[in-house]
Amino acid sequence: MIRRFGERVVLGQKYTLRPGAYAVLHRAGSVLLTYQGHPEHEFQLPGGGIDPGEHILPALHREILEETGWRVSGLRKIGAFRRFVFMPDYDIWAEKLCHVYAARPVRRLHPPTEPHHAEVWASFADAPALIENAGDNHFLRRVLNGLRPAR
Repeated sequence: MIRRFGERVVLGQKYTLRPGAYAVLHRAGSVLLTYQGHPEHEFQLPGGGIDPGEHILPALHREILEETGWRVSGLRKIGAFRRFVFMPDYDIWAEKLCHVYAARPVRRLHPPTEPHHAEVWASFADAPALIENAGDNHFLRRVLNGLRPAR
């Protein structure tokens, strides 16, 4: 069973299945996030929708590069979750099936090419407070808890 986060399902509302892939990108005590300035101001895990006919890992690499300008390595799936949301960019109600991975950013190739996006490095301590999406935040905390040294 895949865990659900976020808004309640609206009875009678038709939802379009929208699979996506996202990543917790960590390096040297920091996490690489993306800041989206439009249509909402929001810090997010880098990633996005998987286009029809596209495979999940190439989609994730494409989305990370578009939103952050970085190449990554060592992708490891850590889980999945569902969200039911309105997507204003697409004018649809979507059932988002979000596949979440952990990886390491290894090389910055260029600035983000996705409109209204910026790369943001946040410390392990600060990153969870920036991510408002409950599903993203759950998996971010799970990865960070596994990376912090034991006391």
